[in-house]
Amino acid sequence: MATESGLDFGKPVSTWVHRHARLGPNCRNVEIKHGCYSGVGALQLALARVAAHPERKALIVAADLTRPTLEDFDFLGGGCAVALVVGADPQILELDPERSGYWTHEVADVFRPTARAEIGDNETSLFAYLDALDGAFDHYVARTGTADYHASFKAHVYHAPFPGMTLRAHRSLMTRLGAARAEIERSFREKVEPGLRFARHLGSAYGASNFVCLLGLLASAADLGPGDRVSLFAYGSGCQGEFYDGTIGPAARGLVARLELDRHLESRVRVSFDQYVATERVREARIDASDYQPVRDALYEAAYAGQGWLVLEAVEGYRRRYGRS
Repeated sequence: MATESGLDFGKPVSTWVHRHARLGPNCRNVEIKHGCYSGVGALQLALARVAAHPERKALIVAADLTRPTLEDFDFLGGGCAVALVVGADPQILELDPERSGYWTHEVADVFRPTARAEIGDNETSLFAYLDALDGAFDHYVARTGTADYHASFKAHVYHAPFPGMTLRAHRSLMTRLGAARAEIERSFREKVEPGLRFARHLGSAYGASNFVCLLGLLASAADLGPGDRVSLFAYGSGCQGEFYDGTIGPAARGLVARLELDRHLESRVRVSFDQYVATERVREARIDASDYQPVRDALYEAAYAGQGWLVLEAVEGYRRRYGRS
């Protein structure tokens, strides 16, 4: 489980995932935390494990939620999740653990000191992201020898805390590499923007961001096919950056099409501003509650009832109970 939105200081969310996914008992289940880097951090750990033991697989669930901010401006937070299976016969994206560059240093750009607070400095976070991109890319080039950013990759994925950040990142890196403005804009339209297809509907993703944008690429980029190489950059506040690459697998586009992600996104229930505020106030009031019984109101009936989704049924003495809707 990759998340910066853990529900307990000791018990990992992965224990509930393991239980309700009905996996066998001979598994390792852990919760990985490092801001928005958590998903790719978990992926790299899984890659190393599978490389050493090709007969094994890993399930990664990257999921997050934002903290309530109703007394301040309300930014678009990472309320989404992506699950992926890592194995020795990749069908969507093939990765080499050695083809990555990474960079880290301590900075207090965005952090969550309590169960209620999410604190950030926009300017510090922006420059920490761009510093990590430069540092991770330089390390990637030193490790792989890949120097031609335009010719080496059919498409690019950047961490997208909000979709507009990808243009800032792409412009920053390509300007540093000597590209002209017109070339940068054309490259963004052709190689980055198709990956924002789902990100623009979600608003933002945290630990799942790279995977959301990869899905967007595979659903949108008509010229992307098996064997094409793509670059990916992950960033987590605190901070950690990683620049890595992968090649598109033989069944990637077909598997993503079968997910019908557009249909699922379009089936969401639109809420009014008043409904949103009321729901957020209920959520804020119940943070850290030892006992809680979720209300099955009209929104629940419209979005969840009868759908078979895994939902919270109750909290009793801090013990959480889940069931199917």
